[in-house]
Amino acid sequence: MSFIATESRPNEDLSPACEAAVALAEKYACQGPRYTSYPTAPQFRQDFPLEDYKASLRHSLEPLSLYIHLPFCRDICYYCGCNKIVTRKKGVAREYLKHLQSEIEMQSELVGSHRPITQMHWGGGTPTYLDNAEITELMHMLASHFRLLDKGYREYSIEIDPRTVDLETIALLKGVGFNRISLGIQDFDPLVQKATNRIQPYNKVAPLIECIRAHDFRSLSFDLIYGLPHQDRITMAETLRKVISLRPDRIACYNYAHLPERFTSQRSIDRLTLPEPGEKLILQQLISETLQEAGYLFIGMDHFVLPDDELALAQPEGRLQRNFQGYSLHMADDLLGLGVSAISQMGDFYIQNEPDIKKYYKRIERGELAIARGFKSSPDDDLRRHIIMSLISELQLDIAECNRQFNIDFNSDFAGEIASLRDMEADGLLEISPSRIDITERGRSFLRNICMPFDAYLGAHSGDRPAPRFSATV
Repeated sequence: MSFIATESRPNEDLSPACEAAVALAEKYACQGPRYTSYPTAPQFRQDFPLEDYKASLRHSLEPLSLYIHLPFCRDICYYCGCNKIVTRKKGVAREYLKHLQSEIEMQSELVGSHRPITQMHWGGGTPTYLDNAEITELMHMLASHFRLLDKGYREYSIEIDPRTVDLETIALLKGVGFNRISLGIQDFDPLVQKATNRIQPYNKVAPLIECIRAHDFRSLSFDLIYGLPHQDRITMAETLRKVISLRPDRIACYNYAHLPERFTSQRSIDRLTLPEPGEKLILQQLISETLQEAGYLFIGMDHFVLPDDELALAQPEGRLQRNFQGYSLHMADDLLGLGVSAISQMGDFYIQNEPDIKKYYKRIERGELAIARGFKSSPDDDLRRHIIMSLISELQLDIAECNRQFNIDFNSDFAGEIASLRDMEADGLLEISPSRIDITERGRSFLRNICMPFDAYLGAHSGDRPAPRFSATV
């Protein structure tokens, strides 16, 4: 490994490649969207045309993706910014499943029950907050109202908290149809775990991984976070060593955003224990270099995969997509979100359910869709979404194809945006020609920066709403 871990952590311990990467990261550091959608969630509005959305829905046999949000957690993780409800009160899951069943019935009637569900993802919160009987019940609900598949090509994934499952639960998840598992690891260092209130030692996680492998799940993903309290190069190097020894197929490494004024649980974190911004950039480069030296491919936006993983194979073929669950195969054009705060992308519409569980329950009890806000895309939005998602997912934009598909002259219509990319081109982040834009290896860490010039909404927020806040791009 090119990094040398020392207590003093002098800059001269960094490899020349790392020094160059850190310098670029400092140059382009800013706040920006993660582009899990375009337009991004801050553009969703309460006064969107809901009746137009309902009228647009047509029953078909086109594939459909499902996302089910399960918001409950038994314990609070101080760093978390997800929509969650921390409780150990008995009966909360039962009440939630009752309302979720009503929503499933309503949505099935609207979008059609015969569309093949090629992808499904349970997220949270902690989906494994549900006990084994409740997991089975929810899967039966979904199978009764949607066309779930048993085909090998399906992607049915679930996020699990290693603290909430045992070997019996892993066997159950495989038995009810899941073939992909995502584990929230975050960090293996004991001090970091204590400071974030998430104690899950390596010797408890490793047997779980063995069980997952034994049950032949198609894919195993880990989530890591850098920038947490007490993290430094030494602790991160040791966490990475342990992660690599477990050899997950996919690794997502997220940048911790400390926003205690927005997420109250983060007030439990002592900001003086957080890595300095410069050290945080070095941690990012340590992760990237270490994982790539271990054989992982960097596909962009903090995601690393093994060379034989389906995401790695799909990227050069243009079959990769990015949505609210991150990177996945493009197996359906429409995504239906179910549960509190869940987001759907259906045709020209983005739709988000009520983020407050009491309001969610009241809407369902009135026999209404639980929708709180949404957005209808314009032709210009569709064009810019194509540009941004091509750059993020395929690491290139075929300008000639874009011209044909949207009947435009890209180099003329986006002359200003191209000009704003020239400095990045000079820094080796991308290559621009009259017919293509290609992201370089160096540019994969700066995808958000590269996409931002094509975002028509940045800096153009309405006066009736505060300007949106985003996380750091690098």
